[in-house]
Amino acid sequence: MSQTDTSTTTNAAINNGLGDLTGLGANAPEWLEATLSVEREEGFIEANGCLIHYFRWGDPSKPALLMLHGFLAHARCFAFIAPYLAKDFHVIAYDFSGMGDSGTRDEYGEPTRVEELMTVAAKTGVFDCGQKPTIIAHSYGGRIGLAAVTQHPDRFAGLVICDLMIIRPEILIANKDHFKRPGNQDPNRPNRVYPDLGTAKSRFVLAPPQMVEVPILLDYMAYHSLKEVEGGWTWKFSPSVYNVGPDGMEKWAKTGQSLVSAPGKKAVVYGAQSLLFNQDSANYVRELGGTNFPIIEIPNARHHLMLDQPIAFASVLKTILASWA
Repeated sequence: MSQTDTSTTTNAAINNGLGDLTGLGANAPEWLEATLSVEREEGFIEANGCLIHYFRWGDPSKPALLMLHGFLAHARCFAFIAPYLAKDFHVIAYDFSGMGDSGTRDEYGEPTRVEELMTVAAKTGVFDCGQKPTIIAHSYGGRIGLAAVTQHPDRFAGLVICDLMIIRPEILIANKDHFKRPGNQDPNRPNRVYPDLGTAKSRFVLAPPQMVEVPILLDYMAYHSLKEVEGGWTWKFSPSVYNVGPDGMEKWAKTGQSLVSAPGKKAVVYGAQSLLFNQDSANYVRELGGTNFPIIEIPNARHHLMLDQPIAFASVLKTILASWA
């Protein structure tokens, strides 16, 4: 792996992900230690006045993958998935501004998110290898991925949507309180400070709520969603991320059509027990005209595919990418 161009990134360093296991309450399984031991680069990129935290795996001369996480999450949700793809691809995962270890902004509307994605892609060199990059996006990240490929159809090779909420509009609007964003929705309400790490981790919940098949990964996500501050521990995400502009259920109700209309290669991956994308969602997408791309169900997985069936999830991604190659 080559060292990052320091003209476009800040404090880049080569390491591995074994340090990510610090602070966990259980011994990691061998597969997780082996996956996190794969060499990666970590650093920051300046994107329109905001420092964006990123990871990089693999050879920058190979076709690139951009991995986008969900709302209030962070790039480490892909830290044990990306290494499975790094043999054949140059993989970039980054924290959206206002989340994870990235800086904050005044607002986070869709145009801002797409501009941020394009800047990260350009400054990590994913447009420079002679082959167009592919976006792999989970949940809310799928909305950003759809916007990016729609606005810049000539810059991307394809898009893999992973359990993005797609519900028939009549069901979505009738149950809008059930499908609202996680958290208190108030950009002016500070995050709570908990007295110790254990208390803080105990308050970590997934959205929508679910059990996970690999419990240590829930602990992993909880630990890396927190930071130590004066008086205890608090969440890394900034409440300002709720400054997203118009984003009501009416807009979410159009997501299925946005997927079908998006240009280029596409695929959908979802958990068989997901509350946000199910068999009826798949039928609905087909009814809208989405008949020319795969919709793949992962058994015994819920919305957070990487926490339920990480190896199966990685295998499905590898299969999709291999078929496109």
